[in-house]
Amino acid sequence: MNCNARLLLLTFLLLPCFLALLPLDAQAADGVTFFVAPGGEDGATGAIDRPFKSPARARDVVRELKKQRGGNPGGAVTVYLRGGTYFLSEPLVLTPQDCGTASAPVTYAAYENEKPVLSGGKAVTGWTKAQLNGREVWAAKVPWLAEASQPPLRSLWVNGRRGVRARSPNKGKGFFHVAAVAEAPDANGDWMKGVSSFRFAEADLKNWPGLKVGAEVMVMIRWVESRVPVTSVDEATHTVRFGKPTVFVVEKDDRYWVEGTPELLDEPGEWHFDRASATLYYLPREGDDIARADAVVPAVSQVLRLEGKPEAGKWVEHVVFRGFGFSHTDWNQGWPGADAAMSNRSGFNQAAVGVPGAVRADGIKSCVFDRCTFAHLGTYGLDLSRGCQNNRVTACVLTDLGAGGVKIGETRVPPEKADQTFGNEVSDCRITDGGALFPSAVGVWIGQSYNNQITHNEISDIYYTGVSVGWTWGYGATLARGNVIEHNHVHHVGRPSDEPEPVLSDMGGLYSLGMQPGTVVRNNRFHDIAASKYGGWGIYFDEGSTEIVAENNVVYRTTHGGFHQHYGRDNVFRNNIIAFGRDMQVQRTRPESHRSFTFERNIEYWSTGEAVVGAWDNYNVAFDKNVYWRTDGKDSFRLGNLPLEQWRQKGLDAGSVVADPKFVNVEKEDFDLKPDSPAIKLGFILLDQSDVGPRTAPSPSAKGAR
Repeated sequence: MNCNARLLLLTFLLLPCFLALLPLDAQAADGVTFFVAPGGEDGATGAIDRPFKSPARARDVVRELKKQRGGNPGGAVTVYLRGGTYFLSEPLVLTPQDCGTASAPVTYAAYENEKPVLSGGKAVTGWTKAQLNGREVWAAKVPWLAEASQPPLRSLWVNGRRGVRARSPNKGKGFFHVAAVAEAPDANGDWMKGVSSFRFAEADLKNWPGLKVGAEVMVMIRWVESRVPVTSVDEATHTVRFGKPTVFVVEKDDRYWVEGTPELLDEPGEWHFDRASATLYYLPREGDDIARADAVVPAVSQVLRLEGKPEAGKWVEHVVFRGFGFSHTDWNQGWPGADAAMSNRSGFNQAAVGVPGAVRADGIKSCVFDRCTFAHLGTYGLDLSRGCQNNRVTACVLTDLGAGGVKIGETRVPPEKADQTFGNEVSDCRITDGGALFPSAVGVWIGQSYNNQITHNEISDIYYTGVSVGWTWGYGATLARGNVIEHNHVHHVGRPSDEPEPVLSDMGGLYSLGMQPGTVVRNNRFHDIAASKYGGWGIYFDEGSTEIVAENNVVYRTTHGGFHQHYGRDNVFRNNIIAFGRDMQVQRTRPESHRSFTFERNIEYWSTGEAVVGAWDNYNVAFDKNVYWRTDGKDSFRLGNLPLEQWRQKGLDAGSVVADPKFVNVEKEDFDLKPDSPAIKLGFILLDQSDVGPRTAPSPSAKGAR
């Protein structure tokens, strides 16, 4: 038996004696307290002056304490994490044996005002100055990243900021545009098959020597990204070829950039990893100090896993996480063996739905994430997957995200209630700066899940959709019902505030799919929503959206309109303000035999485009008591391709008016109505948006430059 085995055996044999001798501050009358610190020792007692080193050690001691005391540790259990970074070589895993109770929860919390972080990364040290491309850079040897089992490196954080993988065009400087696609299908072709090449404009790409050793093209197609490895660049024909197909067929003018070749390292904050020499290069930003560089690369995909067994009636219950951070994860997309399901795929069909969360939960009940920070990640932040019921995520910050913020539920419809996800709350959170690696990710994604509440959040600076609800296309089986999305501030969706143009299409501040009786979207503020080619909408009821109510929302500055329904049944859109849609204000795409939606007591206020557009082969809609006002001085506009009077002859908008709604100060985005507003006379209910967004003071920003 080796020394480590002897030590483990001795620890196990002596543990009951150790627990009996816990210090008084760990055996308080109202519960048990332990401490963990990066400089602690796992053989210590866990007292404040003799803390454990790892959260896993505290978990194990709590388990044994519960076992010794017949499952009752003597009250609530609190594990305090002292400030600092805990570099984990594997995720911290909690199972049903780690539960608390409603009256005596198990809490993992930051100690007082300190800032502990559970990190899935590994520190990079030993930086020296070097030369690359005629520029002075930093260089560090990282032999573990060059091992054959390691996937491509796609993330680096230096001094708390995300570095940018060397790319062209540089971050924030726009994008290349596809010149032509030889493989594009004909008019009857399959646009979902993907392609393995496209043509580029003459000056965009070169046959750089480093292309074949890790370079990738990120091309934005419709509503998804494709990350494709470059196999060749033919400068004579202006053709770039890939080692795997794109998700969908690429089209002319689709946005893209190229990254991962050393010739592109030219902007402060950029980095490049040379696998052949196991060297990581970094071009420092102004103020970076090589002697004090705090550099981290990701090493694991998840830092915390909660593993209940709902199929066996065993959940992780009444566990609280308060005040600490989760950081430095990545996901090994496209790397054989690391995630075989994606080895020949370049992306997902929607919402980067297969990307995991840095924190993954299956089978948890009545757990809480409070004032936590999910930052500097290569993945989604939090993933409440199978059988997660009645949990709360409150006042958290989710920022600098490789994908999106929070995922709730699954893509499948679980037949057993134990496996279903429902009743969860995400409130007072700030979800921002997402999509660094997966632009098609969503701020909050709700799949096959019901009775969740998404309230008082701010969601901003993401490339795709703010809140997505439902995962059934058409009128098939679904669990997405009774979800409430209210009092949220959703803005700069599609075009983050640090980007010059949008890259994706077909998105919304709020996006829905499938039949959803009881789902309500109310008292939200959606603005600055932009798409590259089509579909930058504020509220977007997509395929089969049914029996959803959207009311009392303010929607403004969208590229393609405040409200769009592709197809669906018996939705209600009422008492909303739609302002300054660039191309249109309202759109319906597919007429059906049933009533599509009711549109009543709304205000449309615009200066470009038309009021209502789309397909109107039939008029199975209800429009009435709306106020229309065009501000560009033109006194005519069209509704459903008709002038107002002909539209009224179809039985629509009989009680509506064309009049200035008299906002208090629209130039300053104050959409309150003056007392003599004609909308009030039609029954418009005044909106109070004073409490839209988080009700808590913002935490210190963890936002990092991408």
